[in-house]
Amino acid sequence: MKGLLIFDLDGTLLDTLDDLAASLNYALTCCGLPARSRDEVQSFIGNGVRLLVRRALPESADAETEQRVFAAFAEQYHEHCADLTRPYAGVEDMLRQVRQAGFATAVVSNKSHREVQTLCERFFPGLLDMAAGERPGLARKPAPDLPRLVLEELGFRPEQACYIGDSPVDIETAVNAGTDCVCVSWGFRSRRELIRAGAARIADSPAALAALLVAERN
Repeated sequence: MKGLLIFDLDGTLLDTLDDLAASLNYALTCCGLPARSRDEVQSFIGNGVRLLVRRALPESADAETEQRVFAAFAEQYHEHCADLTRPYAGVEDMLRQVRQAGFATAVVSNKSHREVQTLCERFFPGLLDMAAGERPGLARKPAPDLPRLVLEELGFRPEQACYIGDSPVDIETAVNAGTDCVCVSWGFRSRRELIRAGAARIADSPAALAALLVAERN
């Protein structure tokens, strides 16, 4: 029986797109580079902020330019990561339902650990047992390092856990960590993309996700 639910953050629990886009375009503009559209930024998300910045740069940008943009982005986003970010409708109720059903809940994200802590403490107080973001010495998703850290800290085996996310990266993460996986279609990737990436189960709303998870536990 599953006992631990590990959630992706961006595009799964929180709609972070507008804050990410605003900080990224601030950094690009400060460095004399063209801004990116909201849709472009959405397509760049999923593998951590380093790759987000790299994907947003012109092909001609060198390593020094990338570092300047990244530094500007990191500073701006740290100060403004919660300006426009909000939980998706129904997510807080979903978390309450699965916790009432007896699940432990955690977040694993490629976002910087300090932003993960800030956002989870602000939007989900009392609804998570652990939240882990990118940090030195641990590889980003889809590597299994962060899920394994959560499993170890909370005392679960991989077969007792389910990873829930909105992207192909999350599917790979679950495979690499040895956990079950459920995808959600309300985030940054379409249902079609998820199916193409091998998603076996997709929930179309937080209420549907809660019902699926609780039914499996029972």
